[in-house]
Amino acid sequence: MGDQRTLARTLLTRRTYAEEAGITLADRPAPLYQLLVLATLLSTRIRASVAVAAARELFAAGLRTPQAMEAASWQERVDALGRGHYRRYDERTATMLGSGARLCLDRWHGDLRRLHREADGDPGQLRRLLTAFPGIGPTGADIFLREVQQVWPDVRPYVDQRAVAGARRLGLPTTTDRLAELVDDADFGRLASTLVRVALGEESAGQISRAVAAR
Repeated sequence: MGDQRTLARTLLTRRTYAEEAGITLADRPAPLYQLLVLATLLSTRIRASVAVAAARELFAAGLRTPQAMEAASWQERVDALGRGHYRRYDERTATMLGSGARLCLDRWHGDLRRLHREADGDPGQLRRLLTAFPGIGPTGADIFLREVQQVWPDVRPYVDQRAVAGARRLGLPTTTDRLAELVDDADFGRLASTLVRVALGEESAGQISRAVAAR
């Protein structure tokens, strides 16, 4: 268990996808919406680094709120995605982002904390409500919940199959409860995010092991 805790602490030095996208995650409308945008982009069959770059371009263009996203023209959204090299899915995704922004405004008044309250923090209900957004399927809902657990404590500990696959590659426990024993509650979201990086091959087990040895 001691070696596993050391490994887990090493994983906590990695940035989350939200941090890479420039999102300062907090339980406030704008960052929660930005996380939804990122989850939408990460849901397609495209490299995570490209999705993160596209999110950064959208935010740099000022499209950080559902109001701004909906007010932007379809072409402005396409252009921002293109600057992030998100070209294979840019036109379809630009449409989905516009529709999703409208849904966020109409149903949740632009504030995903309302969605959280309606679900009463239940992950199953949250997944159901999130999948109503265009482009957010089960995978996208998992991405959102995996990251948002940092600011929605009632969602913790939340892992999806990709995080479990990463844990398996590293020889860590593959059950939620046993994984949660390795880190403080507030750090669990960061651990889950890094495990996904391992599952996707962004970091190999060898790289992680060398980082552990260097500590």
